[in-house]
Amino acid sequence: MTYPDDLVELVESYLGRIRFGEDSDVSPLTEAMQYSLLGGGKRIRPVLLMATMRAYGASPETALPTAAALEMIHTYSLIHDDLPAFDNDILRRGQPTCHVKYGESIAILAGDALFAEAFRLICERQEAVPAVILAVMREISEATGVRGMVGGQYLDVSGNTTSEAQLGLMHRLKTGRLIAACVYCGGLLAGVGGAELDNLTGFAAELGLLFQIKDDILDVIGDTAVLGKQAGADARLKRSTYASIYGLEKAQELARRSMLLALEALARVKGSTETLAVVTNYIYERQR
Repeated sequence: MTYPDDLVELVESYLGRIRFGEDSDVSPLTEAMQYSLLGGGKRIRPVLLMATMRAYGASPETALPTAAALEMIHTYSLIHDDLPAFDNDILRRGQPTCHVKYGESIAILAGDALFAEAFRLICERQEAVPAVILAVMREISEATGVRGMVGGQYLDVSGNTTSEAQLGLMHRLKTGRLIAACVYCGGLLAGVGGAELDNLTGFAAELGLLFQIKDDILDVIGDTAVLGKQAGADARLKRSTYASIYGLEKAQELARRSMLLALEALARVKGSTETLAVVTNYIYERQR
């Protein structure tokens, strides 16, 4: 089974139809938002949400507002990660980063706006009972705040990740928490509850760890032309990574172990998980 490009096409089409406002006075801002949002990629986060829906026999199309919102939040995080105050990257998905093309102030505002518009999209367009909508929004807000992505980003830039335990915590928050939220919200929107949500959470936590270990490896061995961003950024910024703390060979062993543990956890999920397994293998084997 190949990567679920049908789900990628669904979310790409939906993202392309989103409009952030008709006021010409703010059109440079909305242009910057769309420039970053429509930059391509495998759309792993929305695909994970829709693949989880599919696993339980629910229509992936019904979750498109939340899937798109997750990609908007991910894009906001990339825009801010690339800023001079953080990674100071000039390339993202093979194109100039948002602040390089539009300027730093507009890039900051574009990220802020994408984050806010993501929640508006869920509120206005996601069809579900109010309790489920609230649960989805709570999960995403926690996954992106101090207990999630932003907290992890702080640990990354603070330099307080010199031990294995600190590194694990940083990656669980910065990367893993939002990936876990994608799977969890897919379960919520598919009507899953109780112990089955716990099964999904166990799988998603290991998947998030696998994603970050692979990211750290690719920063060392990847090629800028293939990655679509500057390789070697972690070493340049003297960031602690799985590769720098464990060494490349051990990091590769940890990635394989994490992939196997994710698939083992996925086997405990009761739905039809073929697509989720494909995405797991893609994350392990990816070269960008």
